[in-house]
Amino acid sequence: MTATALIRRPGLKHLRTRRNWLYLTCLGFAGLVVVIALAAPWLAPADPNATDLGAALTDPSPGHLLGVDGSGRDTLSRLLLGARTSLLGPLGVVAFSTLLGVAVGVTAGWRGGWIDTVLSRGSELLLAFPGLLLAILFVALYGDGLIAPVIALSLACLPFVSRLARSLTISERQRPYLAAYRVQGFSGLSVCVRHLIPNIAPVVLAQSTVNFGYALLDLAALSYLGLGVAPLTPDWGSMINAGQTALLQGKPLSAMLPCAAIVLTVVAFNVVGEHWADRVARRER
Repeated sequence: MTATALIRRPGLKHLRTRRNWLYLTCLGFAGLVVVIALAAPWLAPADPNATDLGAALTDPSPGHLLGVDGSGRDTLSRLLLGARTSLLGPLGVVAFSTLLGVAVGVTAGWRGGWIDTVLSRGSELLLAFPGLLLAILFVALYGDGLIAPVIALSLACLPFVSRLARSLTISERQRPYLAAYRVQGFSGLSVCVRHLIPNIAPVVLAQSTVNFGYALLDLAALSYLGLGVAPLTPDWGSMINAGQTALLQGKPLSAMLPCAAIVLTVVAFNVVGEHWADRVARRER
Protein backbone atom coordinates (compact mmCIF):
# COMPACT_ATOMS: atom_id res chain seq x y z
CA MET A 1 0.00 0.00 0.00
CA THR A 2 2.91 2.34 0.72
CA ALA A 3 4.40 1.70 -2.71
CA THR A 4 1.05 2.37 -4.36
CA ALA A 5 0.69 5.64 -2.49
CA LEU A 6 4.20 6.67 -3.53
CA ILE A 7 3.32 5.97 -7.16
CA ARG A 8 0.02 7.85 -7.11
CA ARG A 9 1.06 11.02 -5.31
CA PRO A 10 3.32 12.44 -8.05
CA GLY A 11 0.61 11.81 -10.65
CA LEU A 12 -1.99 13.64 -8.57
CA LYS A 13 0.40 16.51 -7.95
CA HIS A 14 1.22 16.71 -11.65
CA LEU A 15 -2.51 16.78 -12.49
CA ARG A 16 -3.14 19.62 -10.04
CA THR A 17 -0.18 21.54 -11.48
CA ARG A 18 -1.57 21.17 -14.99
CA ARG A 19 -5.00 22.34 -13.84
CA ASN A 20 -3.52 25.37 -12.09
CA TRP A 21 -1.45 26.19 -15.17
CA LEU A 22 -4.53 25.96 -17.40
CA TYR A 23 -6.57 28.09 -14.98
CA LEU A 24 -3.90 30.80 -14.71
CA THR A 25 -3.47 30.87 -18.47
CA CYS A 26 -7.21 31.23 -19.07
CA LEU A 27 -7.53 33.81 -16.29
CA GLY A 28 -4.71 35.84 -17.82
CA PHE A 29 -6.25 35.61 -21.29
CA ALA A 30 -9.69 36.63 -20.03
CA GLY A 31 -8.15 39.57 -18.18
CA LEU A 32 -6.24 40.57 -21.32
CA VAL A 33 -9.44 40.55 -23.39
CA VAL A 34 -11.16 42.75 -20.80
CA VAL A 35 -8.24 45.21 -20.82
CA ILE A 36 -8.28 45.30 -24.63
CA ALA A 37 -12.02 45.96 -24.61
CA LEU A 38 -11.60 48.86 -22.18
CA ALA A 39 -8.63 50.40 -24.00
CA ALA A 40 -9.76 49.56 -27.56
CA PRO A 41 -10.33 53.19 -28.72
CA TRP A 42 -6.73 54.04 -27.81
CA LEU A 43 -5.23 50.77 -29.08
CA ALA A 44 -6.91 50.72 -32.50
CA PRO A 45 -4.43 51.96 -35.13
CA ALA A 46 -7.14 53.23 -37.51
CA ASP A 47 -10.81 54.12 -37.76
CA PRO A 48 -12.60 50.73 -37.77
CA ASN A 49 -15.23 52.02 -40.24
CA ALA A 50 -12.89 53.85 -42.61
CA THR A 51 -13.00 52.11 -46.00
CA ASP A 52 -10.40 51.92 -48.73
CA LEU A 53 -11.77 49.75 -51.51
CA GLY A 54 -8.52 49.97 -53.38
CA ALA A 55 -6.79 48.11 -50.53
CA ALA A 56 -9.55 45.53 -49.98
CA LEU A 57 -8.33 42.05 -49.02
CA THR A 58 -4.69 43.08 -48.92
CA ASP A 59 -2.31 40.96 -46.86
CA PRO A 60 -0.81 42.08 -43.53
CA SER A 61 1.56 45.02 -43.89
CA PRO A 62 3.17 47.64 -41.62
CA GLY A 63 0.15 49.89 -42.16
CA HIS A 64 -2.37 47.09 -41.57
CA LEU A 65 -0.83 44.50 -39.25
CA LEU A 66 -3.67 41.98 -39.72
CA GLY A 67 -4.62 42.93 -43.24
CA VAL A 68 -7.78 44.52 -44.63
CA ASP A 69 -11.24 43.01 -45.01
CA GLY A 70 -13.39 42.88 -48.14
CA SER A 71 -14.77 46.37 -47.51
CA GLY A 72 -11.33 47.94 -47.15
CA ARG A 73 -11.47 48.26 -43.35
CA ASP A 74 -8.53 47.60 -41.04
CA THR A 75 -8.99 44.13 -39.50
CA LEU A 76 -6.95 44.82 -36.36
CA SER A 77 -8.95 47.94 -35.51
CA ARG A 78 -12.26 46.15 -35.97
CA LEU A 79 -11.02 43.20 -33.92
CA LEU A 80 -10.01 45.45 -31.02
CA LEU A 81 -13.18 47.56 -31.09
CA GLY A 82 -15.23 44.38 -31.57
CA ALA A 83 -13.96 43.10 -28.22
CA ARG A 84 -15.80 45.94 -26.47
CA THR A 85 -19.12 45.20 -28.18
CA SER A 86 -18.71 41.44 -27.87
CA LEU A 87 -18.11 41.64 -24.11
CA LEU A 88 -20.65 44.36 -23.32
CA GLY A 89 -23.65 42.26 -24.38
CA PRO A 90 -22.72 39.16 -22.33
CA LEU A 91 -21.97 41.40 -19.35
CA GLY A 92 -25.52 42.74 -19.54
CA VAL A 93 -26.91 39.22 -19.82
CA VAL A 94 -24.96 37.98 -16.80
CA ALA A 95 -25.74 41.05 -14.67
CA PHE A 96 -29.47 40.99 -15.38
CA SER A 97 -29.91 37.21 -15.14
CA THR A 98 -27.80 36.95 -11.97
CA LEU A 99 -29.58 39.75 -10.09
CA LEU A 100 -33.06 38.58 -11.05
CA GLY A 101 -32.19 34.89 -10.75
CA VAL A 102 -30.77 35.28 -7.24
CA ALA A 103 -33.81 37.30 -6.18
CA VAL A 104 -36.20 34.65 -7.52
CA GLY A 105 -34.21 31.67 -6.23
CA VAL A 106 -33.61 33.04 -2.74
CA THR A 107 -37.25 34.07 -2.39
CA ALA A 108 -38.45 30.64 -3.50
CA GLY A 109 -36.02 28.75 -1.27
CA TRP A 110 -36.52 30.97 1.77
CA ARG A 111 -40.30 31.29 1.72
CA GLY A 112 -41.21 27.82 0.41
CA GLY A 113 -44.87 26.80 0.06
CA TRP A 114 -46.96 28.16 -2.77
CA ILE A 115 -44.47 30.97 -3.46
CA ASP A 116 -41.79 28.37 -4.12
CA THR A 117 -44.15 26.43 -6.36
CA VAL A 118 -45.17 29.45 -8.46
CA LEU A 119 -41.63 30.80 -8.88
CA SER A 120 -40.14 27.38 -9.61
CA ARG A 121 -42.80 26.52 -12.21
CA GLY A 122 -42.33 29.93 -13.83
CA SER A 123 -38.57 29.34 -14.10
CA GLU A 124 -39.13 25.90 -15.57
CA LEU A 125 -41.49 27.42 -18.13
CA LEU A 126 -38.67 29.63 -19.40
CA LEU A 127 -36.53 26.51 -19.92
CA ALA A 128 -38.94 25.43 -22.64
CA PHE A 129 -37.76 28.30 -24.86
CA PRO A 130 -34.23 27.99 -26.36
CA GLY A 131 -32.23 31.14 -25.79
CA LEU A 132 -31.49 31.83 -29.46
CA LEU A 133 -35.11 31.28 -30.47
CA LEU A 134 -36.29 33.67 -27.76
CA ALA A 135 -33.70 36.23 -28.86
CA ILE A 136 -34.79 35.99 -32.50
CA LEU A 137 -38.39 36.50 -31.40
CA PHE A 138 -37.46 39.60 -29.37
CA VAL A 139 -35.45 41.04 -32.28
CA ALA A 140 -38.41 40.46 -34.60
CA LEU A 141 -40.68 42.31 -32.16
CA TYR A 142 -38.42 45.15 -31.01
CA GLY A 143 -35.84 45.54 -33.77
CA ASP A 144 -32.07 45.12 -34.06
CA GLY A 145 -29.56 46.21 -31.46
CA LEU A 146 -28.17 44.82 -28.23
CA ILE A 147 -31.09 45.56 -25.93
CA ALA A 148 -33.60 43.02 -27.26
CA PRO A 149 -31.13 40.07 -27.48
CA VAL A 150 -29.69 40.88 -24.05
CA ILE A 151 -33.14 40.84 -22.43
CA ALA A 152 -34.09 37.62 -24.22
CA LEU A 153 -30.88 35.77 -23.31
CA SER A 154 -31.13 37.08 -19.75
CA LEU A 155 -34.54 35.45 -19.45
CA ALA A 156 -33.11 32.25 -20.95
CA CYS A 157 -30.25 32.19 -18.40
CA LEU A 158 -32.45 33.16 -15.45
CA PRO A 159 -33.74 29.60 -14.69
CA PHE A 160 -30.20 28.24 -14.30
CA VAL A 161 -29.26 30.93 -11.78
CA SER A 162 -32.58 30.81 -9.91
CA ARG A 163 -32.54 27.02 -9.55
CA LEU A 164 -28.97 27.14 -8.26
CA ALA A 165 -29.79 29.96 -5.83
CA ARG A 166 -32.91 28.10 -4.65
CA SER A 167 -31.03 24.87 -3.90
CA LEU A 168 -28.27 26.77 -2.11
CA THR A 169 -30.83 28.71 -0.07
CA ILE A 170 -32.66 25.54 1.01
CA SER A 171 -29.35 24.01 2.08
CA GLU A 172 -28.12 27.17 3.82
CA ARG A 173 -31.44 27.82 5.55
CA GLN A 174 -30.85 24.82 7.81
CA ARG A 175 -27.59 26.25 9.18
CA PRO A 176 -27.64 27.23 12.89
CA TYR A 177 -26.29 30.74 12.32
CA LEU A 178 -29.35 31.71 10.25
CA ALA A 179 -31.68 30.30 12.89
CA ALA A 180 -29.82 32.36 15.49
CA TYR A 181 -30.42 35.57 13.54
CA ARG A 182 -34.11 34.79 13.21
CA VAL A 183 -34.39 34.09 16.94
CA GLN A 184 -32.81 37.49 17.64
CA GLY A 185 -35.64 39.12 15.71
CA PHE A 186 -33.93 39.96 12.41
CA SER A 187 -36.33 40.07 9.48
CA GLY A 188 -36.10 37.52 6.70
CA LEU A 189 -35.09 40.21 4.21
CA SER A 190 -32.27 41.41 6.44
CA VAL A 191 -30.96 37.89 7.05
CA CYS A 192 -31.04 37.05 3.33
CA VAL A 193 -29.40 40.27 2.14
CA ARG A 194 -26.74 40.59 4.84
CA HIS A 195 -25.84 36.95 5.49
CA LEU A 196 -27.41 34.37 3.16
CA ILE A 197 -26.66 35.95 -0.22
CA PRO A 198 -22.99 36.77 0.61
CA ASN A 199 -22.48 33.12 1.60
CA ILE A 200 -23.91 31.70 -1.62
CA ALA A 201 -22.35 34.42 -3.82
CA PRO A 202 -19.12 32.49 -4.68
CA VAL A 203 -21.06 29.57 -6.18
CA VAL A 204 -23.41 31.89 -8.08
CA LEU A 205 -20.44 33.90 -9.34
CA ALA A 206 -18.82 30.74 -10.70
CA GLN A 207 -22.02 29.81 -12.54
CA SER A 208 -22.38 33.35 -13.89
CA THR A 209 -18.83 33.23 -15.25
CA VAL A 210 -19.72 30.12 -17.23
CA ASN A 211 -22.96 31.79 -18.38
CA PHE A 212 -20.88 34.72 -19.63
CA GLY A 213 -19.12 32.47 -22.13
CA TYR A 214 -22.36 30.95 -23.40
CA ALA A 215 -23.97 34.40 -23.70
CA LEU A 216 -20.99 35.65 -25.70
CA LEU A 217 -21.36 32.70 -28.08
CA ASP A 218 -25.11 33.23 -28.51
CA LEU A 219 -24.79 36.97 -29.12
CA ALA A 220 -22.01 36.37 -31.65
CA ALA A 221 -24.29 33.91 -33.45
CA LEU A 222 -27.05 36.53 -33.57
CA SER A 223 -24.63 39.13 -34.95
CA TYR A 224 -23.47 36.61 -37.54
CA LEU A 225 -27.10 36.20 -38.62
CA GLY A 226 -27.50 39.98 -38.84
CA LEU A 227 -29.80 40.15 -35.80
CA GLY A 228 -27.41 41.70 -33.32
CA VAL A 229 -25.64 45.04 -33.36
CA ALA A 230 -25.96 47.58 -36.19
CA PRO A 231 -24.06 46.55 -39.35
CA LEU A 232 -21.35 49.26 -39.05
CA THR A 233 -20.65 48.53 -35.37
CA PRO A 234 -17.50 46.38 -34.95
CA ASP A 235 -18.49 43.00 -33.53
CA TRP A 236 -16.82 39.61 -33.75
CA GLY A 237 -19.94 37.84 -34.97
CA SER A 238 -20.63 40.34 -37.75
CA MET A 239 -16.93 40.24 -38.72
CA ILE A 240 -17.22 36.52 -39.38
CA ASN A 241 -20.24 37.15 -41.58
CA ALA A 242 -18.47 39.91 -43.49
CA GLY A 243 -15.36 37.77 -43.93
CA GLN A 244 -17.09 34.80 -45.55
CA THR A 245 -16.52 36.02 -49.11
CA ALA A 246 -12.87 36.76 -48.33
CA LEU A 247 -12.51 33.26 -46.93
CA LEU A 248 -13.70 31.78 -50.23
CA GLN A 249 -11.15 33.92 -52.05
CA GLY A 250 -8.26 32.55 -50.02
CA LYS A 251 -8.03 35.50 -47.59
CA PRO A 252 -9.05 33.91 -44.26
CA LEU A 253 -7.72 36.40 -41.71
CA SER A 254 -10.74 38.73 -41.56
CA ALA A 255 -13.01 35.75 -40.75
CA MET A 256 -10.72 33.40 -38.85
CA LEU A 257 -9.34 35.95 -36.37
CA PRO A 258 -12.72 36.93 -34.86
CA CYS A 259 -13.70 33.25 -34.88
CA ALA A 260 -10.57 32.38 -32.92
CA ALA A 261 -11.21 35.30 -30.55
CA ILE A 262 -14.72 34.01 -29.78
CA VAL A 263 -13.60 30.42 -29.22
CA LEU A 264 -10.64 31.32 -27.02
CA THR A 265 -12.63 33.82 -24.95
CA VAL A 266 -15.50 31.38 -24.37
CA VAL A 267 -13.08 28.61 -23.38
CA ALA A 268 -11.18 30.96 -21.05
CA PHE A 269 -14.30 32.10 -19.18
CA ASN A 270 -15.63 28.54 -18.96
CA VAL A 271 -12.37 27.21 -17.51
CA VAL A 272 -12.20 30.07 -14.99
CA GLY A 273 -15.81 29.50 -13.93
CA GLU A 274 -15.35 25.75 -13.57
CA HIS A 275 -12.18 26.26 -11.55
CA TRP A 276 -13.94 28.66 -9.17
CA ALA A 277 -16.81 26.18 -8.78
CA ASP A 278 -14.35 23.36 -7.97
CA ARG A 279 -12.59 25.52 -5.38
CA VAL A 280 -15.86 26.38 -3.68
CA ALA A 281 -16.91 22.71 -3.67
CA ARG A 282 -13.58 21.61 -2.14
CA ARG A 283 -13.79 24.34 0.50
CA GLU A 284 -17.27 23.23 1.61
CA ARG A 285 -16.34 19.57 2.02
